[in-house]
Amino acid sequence: MKIGLNATCLNDRPSGAKQRFVGIYSNLIKNLADAEFVVYEPADCRVGAWFDGAPNVTVRRTPLPSEGRARKLFTGLRYWDTALSREGYDIFEGLNLPLVKTPTGRTLLTVHDIRGMYSESGVLERSIYKLALGRSIARADHVITVSETMKQEILGFFPRASISVIYNGIDATKFVTVIEADLQAVRRKYALPENFVLAVGHLEQRKNYLCLIDALAILRDQGQSCSLLIVGNDSGERQVIEERIESAKLTCTVKFLNNLSDHEVRCVYKLCSLFIFPSSYEGFGIPILEAMAAERPMVLSDLPVFREITQNKGVYFPHDDVEAMAVAIETVLSSGSERARLIDYGKERVQAFNFQNLAGQLGNVYKTLVP
Repeated sequence: MKIGLNATCLNDRPSGAKQRFVGIYSNLIKNLADAEFVVYEPADCRVGAWFDGAPNVTVRRTPLPSEGRARKLFTGLRYWDTALSREGYDIFEGLNLPLVKTPTGRTLLTVHDIRGMYSESGVLERSIYKLALGRSIARADHVITVSETMKQEILGFFPRASISVIYNGIDATKFVTVIEADLQAVRRKYALPENFVLAVGHLEQRKNYLCLIDALAILRDQGQSCSLLIVGNDSGERQVIEERIESAKLTCTVKFLNNLSDHEVRCVYKLCSLFIFPSSYEGFGIPILEAMAAERPMVLSDLPVFREITQNKGVYFPHDDVEAMAVAIETVLSSGSERARLIDYGKERVQAFNFQNLAGQLGNVYKTLVP
């Protein structure tokens, strides 16, 4: 079997898509040792190096940038037809829009979320995205998505799509290797308080940090002040968030960190008293898995996908109800039994997201499509 992977959308910036790609496909490449994999990498990142010289992997360096939709589109028009015409793939999987279709074999499309369909985008952006997504799904022989929630969401717009669900995953063993000396070094380096609430995610509107700040203000006014650490790169919302922090008089309570190493992020999880995920929209929610692996209690916005990941066994709040968010934070912070329940459940549940198992599921999809 010859398998092509269009990874030109990936780069060294931390992302759920990158974590999924490295975790699942490195295992899949080992599982399908008799298959030939060809990885197409962007001009600005050595994606092929992530597979440590696996003997059944060939890397094709492309002229496509990992970012910049217009440039990527026009460069691709000149590149893909020639590049794919001589390969003869059995499977060609695209990880981004618009989908590139192979002239031979089956073409797969991986969809992480469809947030471009919703109101946070402008009218023009939504129209362009819907057109690109619809055309890509129509051209794909099969779609892979990351949750049952996302599958139903996609089918709501495109009911004829053929879709399989392969969850995102995590290597939980990396959290086990974190030692106390590492934790204290990170606490000193970033001047972290003894107790703090942790939120992880790039600073963008859908992460709902403004409501989180308002919830902290409610707790402060009730005499239950708690520190907050937000880990994530600025995606356009930091100034707005900082203005809300200043107006709520929480400047000394909220701290931002970015560009942490993967090891430092794991340490931060293990140091926190509580993890909170207040998003208004997600296709999955990898930070939930990270909090489980770090054995931390969590409170989550009441999204269907979050209930799916946690099997309705978490503590939830409506994402737009700041009072309910404040109550959820206070409840878990003040209840030792509830914290223990959430930690014990997470330790068990995270095992379902093992990369080796997920790679096996994806391999079965490939074998179904190419008997």
